[in-house]
Amino acid sequence: MLLPVSTWQDIESWLKTSRTILIPIGSMEQHGPNGFVGTDALCPEIIAHHAEAQAPDEVLVGPTFSVGCAQHHLGFPGTITLRPTTMIAAMTDWTESLMRHGFERIYWLNGHGGNIATIQAAFSEIHSKRSFDPNGADNRPGLELKLRNWWDFSPVMKLCNQLYPVGHGSHATASEVSVTYFGYPDRARPEVEMSPKLAPNGKIGDAVQYRRDFPDGRIGSDPTQSNAEDGQKIVEAAAAAVLDEVKRFAA
Repeated sequence: MLLPVSTWQDIESWLKTSRTILIPIGSMEQHGPNGFVGTDALCPEIIAHHAEAQAPDEVLVGPTFSVGCAQHHLGFPGTITLRPTTMIAAMTDWTESLMRHGFERIYWLNGHGGNIATIQAAFSEIHSKRSFDPNGADNRPGLELKLRNWWDFSPVMKLCNQLYPVGHGSHATASEVSVTYFGYPDRARPEVEMSPKLAPNGKIGDAVQYRRDFPDGRIGSDPTQSNAEDGQKIVEAAAAAVLDEVKRFAA
């Protein structure tokens, strides 16, 4: 079930048998010359929606939390970011809203490495409300929060390494661009050429340093290898892993 295209009665019925929801979470940042600005939000959304399409009665997918922490990409037009404190506050409000209706297990499917520290801090902030309340066990229901990066599943990592033994990279990767090309094949950019073919590696600091050291936005990658066919394989592997993990999380 997809929450944004469900009615309130649908969600009320869902809550009679499950207290679990999956939230795709990502970022709105540059992804090199042939990658979409929304790649990090689109990847978990595409994977989550594919999982839901396979088993609509077994997973509820919420709206995508599409803007995360990407200050280091602000040297590139189109990037939108939240401060960590803003993201923590927004995640807290999303969680409190869901808890108000009875949700007790929230599975965050993440698409942006730069979100990880802030998501974990948000979890601590959310749990602290119950911890600091002397009557928390009575006043607030139990809550389970889980973070999963879509690329961390072993079958997905193995597949990506097989598809891209050279030039997978760490930002604007061949795999994430392929996932978005599968989701939006009419928007693919196979004609884009890049120089150097393999982007440099290095450390990430602020937006000025990033634009200086990685002028086209890539880090260690050659996403000219990306294609929708690879994207389909990756999405299918990730969606199967997500479905399995969400079922166990819900149980």
